[in-house]
Amino acid sequence: MTLGNEGHYPVMNTEHSPAWWSHPERDVATSTMNTRKEQGLSNKIVALALVAGLVGGFGGTQLANRTKPASTNVQLVSSTKTIEREPTSVAGIAARVLPSVVSISTVSQNGSGTGSGFVIRSDGYILTNNHVINDVLSNQGTLTVTLNNGKKFEGKILGSDSSYDLAVVKINATGLPALQFGNSDSIQVGDQVIAIGSPLGLSGTVTSGIISAKNRAVTSSGGTGENSFINALQTDAAINPGNSGGPLVDATGAVIGVNSAIASLGSSFGGQSGSIGLGFAIPINQAKKTAEQLISQGKATYPVLGIRLDTSFTGVGALIVGQPQGIVAGSPAAKAGLQPGDIVTALDGGAINSSDELIVAIRSKNVGDSVKLSIDRNGKKMTIAVTLAASQN
Repeated sequence: MTLGNEGHYPVMNTEHSPAWWSHPERDVATSTMNTRKEQGLSNKIVALALVAGLVGGFGGTQLANRTKPASTNVQLVSSTKTIEREPTSVAGIAARVLPSVVSISTVSQNGSGTGSGFVIRSDGYILTNNHVINDVLSNQGTLTVTLNNGKKFEGKILGSDSSYDLAVVKINATGLPALQFGNSDSIQVGDQVIAIGSPLGLSGTVTSGIISAKNRAVTSSGGTGENSFINALQTDAAINPGNSGGPLVDATGAVIGVNSAIASLGSSFGGQSGSIGLGFAIPINQAKKTAEQLISQGKATYPVLGIRLDTSFTGVGALIVGQPQGIVAGSPAAKAGLQPGDIVTALDGGAINSSDELIVAIRSKNVGDSVKLSIDRNGKKMTIAVTLAASQN
């Protein structure tokens, strides 16, 4: 499962074997036979049409001989009732959230692009995805933020982080309506959610759905050349290229995720890159911590074990490179007694099936957290506790 870039939206390509259906080949003999049948059917259709015409003509003659009814004046009445929408309805929530959602336009030597974002502080602080603004940083471009009311501002990038695919943009404005932060840890599968953003440049687009799954290990490059590892919320709310950086809100209107990636069908299905009901959002609890670091420090740190993983390993678990360089000297892993060739099969009781899953699980923790790793060492099972350290940026 890989994620690529589609405009300002990472797209997870899922390759499949043949398409669901295909047209069978027809030989000449079959084609000729079918043509004769079709001609016979056509003759029947024509005959029926003639009969219908005769019947219609007869009926028309009968009607013409009848007395015309007296004319009647018909007056159409318009309803005077207004639709009352509950504050917790999609319409009610959208009305409250939309003023806090912005469109982000970028122009650089590589071209232009659009994405989304939302106000997190009333004095002009906006949260979005790193891959939305990265081209501006890399190619000395410009960034324009358009508020929901149409006002435009030049945006300044305060900080960005590719590991979590997040960035904070500042505009010179005050009194902006900031979104309320929810608690992404309390979200349950099946909860109703709403996604708002600017898919394909269509600002203020609102879609709804549910939380389809939690703790999805999603790896995305977003065209930046550096991978982001997201312990994502999965939703079936329709999100498309351009929704990146927009909010995913719960039934109260509180933001619980930052829309970041979508899955797409592989080339066997025509390479569809729009919404297929598989969207992924960065949990807001993680996004909030990262945003605070970006605002105060201009960069973010993340927890690390201090190991190098063998990404070519096809077995179950995450294999530490079987050479001395598999364990970084002086790292938490070295201090805890992890060894090259160890296979990590679980973290705090949660199964680890691949290298990506281990990285995502670690990134979802905090610096200083102690985690318990289930290890397979040459067939011997053991549990090792490790205290996570901060990355060295």
